Amino acid sequence: MRLLISLFSLLPVITMAQAPKEYRFLVGTYTKAMHVCSFNPATGNISLINTVEGLNNPSFLTISADGQHVYAVSEAGKTEGGVYAFTFEKTSSKLTLLNTQPSGGTSPCHISIDKAGRNAIVSNYGNGSVTVLPILEDGSLGAPVQTIQHTGSGPVEGRQEGPHAHSATFSPDEKQVFVADLGIDKIMVYDYHPENKQAPLTPAAIPFIVTPQGMGPRHFTFHPNGKYAYVVGELRGNVVSYAYENKTLRLLQSVSTSPWASPKFGLADVHISADGDFLYVSDRERQNYLVIFTIDSSNGEIRYFKREPTLGETPRNFLIGPSGKFVLVANQNSDNIVAFKRDTATGLLSRPTNQQFSIKAPVCLQMIP
Repeated sequence: MRLLISLFSLLPVITMAQAPKEYRFLVGTYTKAMHVCSFNPATGNISLINTVEGLNNPSFLTISADGQHVYAVSEAGKTEGGVYAFTFEKTSSKLTLLNTQPSGGTSPCHISIDKAGRNAIVSNYGNGSVTVLPILEDGSLGAPVQTIQHTGSGPVEGRQEGPHAHSATFSPDEKQVFVADLGIDKIMVYDYHPENKQAPLTPAAIPFIVTPQGMGPRHFTFHPNGKYAYVVGELRGNVVSYAYENKTLRLLQSVSTSPWASPKFGLADVHISADGDFLYVSDRERQNYLVIFTIDSSNGEIRYFKREPTLGETPRNFLIGPSGKFVLVANQNSDNIVAFKRDTATGLLSRPTNQQFSIKAPVCLQMIP
């Protein structure tokens, strides 16, 4: 009898371990709201859990390493933008606004924070500047302590009349920050000194990397092994690969996202699978595809593999799930998020049947830790 009771007591544990896990993620939008959603990988269903209203274009966002705080830009157009700080209550999935600070520039489009949660770095697209805001003990944001103004221009008329900082990415050891500036065809390189409260960013020994002319560098990411880095060119439809060594980038190659001629590109986001074997890029200008590349981990080089329609318009942002078995895509202009199954061995995506979720103007997806 005692043995039967002991065996029976194990059954709930086994059942729970085998039950499909639901993931929660945040959705930044070009509306007045930010959303908390859940995704069931077994069914592909996406559902809305919670919403915070009264915001102003909370587009790009990031989440603290412990999942307890969320930071989002307020992409307010030609006027000075703002930055929101929220607490996130995991049990209820509730977002509560802590405070708002100015972004130090116009049209902020990207925000990143270090793992220790000491500083937030905001890229101001409109005027091409980078601003550092300290994160206080309660998770709220302090006033900006440093703003660095980029200068220059590029050859593409109407898009490169001046600097347009588009993303700030920490190096794997967080000793450097790389800022892709679409307007000047440069990746600006800064050394990161969080102990310096007034000027955490200083120009690196090699302060910038010049990208191919007219490419418009937008989003930037490191390979999981930390040896390689990749930047997408919004304007020319190419992905540029670099070796990362001695605190600088060495050019490896530039590869087109299309093996045939295209009238116009609009590359947006870039992510690499956790195993380091595949790189994915979204193209939001007419193409409406996710482009898949294979990665040679021995030298960092990429090769065009396939492209998959995103079943919507303007795929500005996407994420690869923690298991690597699904990809969620935010289609801004068709107001939907689409879930794809992902084959972890081949990197290929399979189209869903009913796994689409309607939501107004989704532009950023971030998985909650």
